[in-house]
Amino acid sequence: MYQLIEVKTKQDKKDFLCLPTTLYKDEKNWIRPLNNDIECVFDPQKNKAFLNGECARWILENSEGKIIGRVAAFIDYQSAGNNDQPTGGMGFFECINNHEAAFLLFDTCKHWLQKRGMEAMDGPVNFGDRDKWWGLLVDGFYEPNYNMPYNFPYYQEMFEAYGFRNYFNQYTYHRLLKLEGVAPEIAEKANRIATNPAYQVRHIDKRRGEKYAEDFLTIYNKGWAKFTGVKPITKAYALGLFKTLKPIMDENLMWFAYYNDEPVAFFIMIPEINQIVKHLNGNFNLWGKLKFLWLLKRKTCTRVLGLIFGVVPDHQGKGVENSLIMAFGKTLDNHAFPYKELELNWIGDFNPAMMKVARKIGAQIRKTHVTYRYLFDQSKEFKRAPKVNIPTR
Repeated sequence: MYQLIEVKTKQDKKDFLCLPTTLYKDEKNWIRPLNNDIECVFDPQKNKAFLNGECARWILENSEGKIIGRVAAFIDYQSAGNNDQPTGGMGFFECINNHEAAFLLFDTCKHWLQKRGMEAMDGPVNFGDRDKWWGLLVDGFYEPNYNMPYNFPYYQEMFEAYGFRNYFNQYTYHRLLKLEGVAPEIAEKANRIATNPAYQVRHIDKRRGEKYAEDFLTIYNKGWAKFTGVKPITKAYALGLFKTLKPIMDENLMWFAYYNDEPVAFFIMIPEINQIVKHLNGNFNLWGKLKFLWLLKRKTCTRVLGLIFGVVPDHQGKGVENSLIMAFGKTLDNHAFPYKELELNWIGDFNPAMMKVARKIGAQIRKTHVTYRYLFDQSKEFKRAPKVNIPTR
């Protein structure tokens, strides 16, 4: 009845990319991802996860030769063992509303992972960093942020019916960009930092991109790389990230804090470019790039995406994050400021301290994604993701 095809040929890749355009043709809030962004995940020359891992992907045809589903499975051998059992991943799942078809795709991932020594799989996740293509949308079916998943509500039932269980929730917080609604203690703690001459808070200068990339590297590796599933980054990666962001970089959206000139915190935001990507139909060829730049210049982006918020351990709980928030808040009085809304890149429910910060700035949960885990031995005890502890005052 069904034919499973491993993606190998140019046509297979095209079918893999184009299936969602058929499935979501009547979904007004779905935004077609850029083809290049998807294909980069599966390109060993562009995805560093291949250095310590491997992946495979499939498309599913019905008896009439119509593509009705797709999926990918992958292993990062370096991080697979950082669990109670060796754990791989599955993702980029799309399927018609049919349990038999969906379960065949899930089984395919399971068997591929089992042959390589895995005992569980997380999904739907990315073959790479957590800031892209991570989690199943279960609540808040609004337009997705750039490189974040959007899916049908019925996917949740299919995942859970198969036996996937909630490993952690991912919350996307949202608020209008205005100072009203910020908890008074945010301003109080920011003022405390402002009276200490050892601290400085400032937005970036695009002309000094390499310096800020190095500062980002320092803070990230001290403050974030200790989290389960998050790896330290290299200088080359940080420089590459800032080079990638440069075309859309707004200096007023990237803030750093320093203590005696040493970088201790950052709040990195960018214009929410999915408001532009939705007009490109997946293409980022020459015409797509020109159209992108034209729409960017016309200030099409009215929403800001908070990518990452980090404070090095020695300065956590002292109010540094509050000083970053208030410094950014002062830019909102500028009449030329084009942004009206802020959404924070997802915060896991394993990180209650950051959830608390989001609430204190007046943000509320707008979208919920779930990272599921499926244990191949269903008799084994299931454990949710452990919480991380960050001091707050």
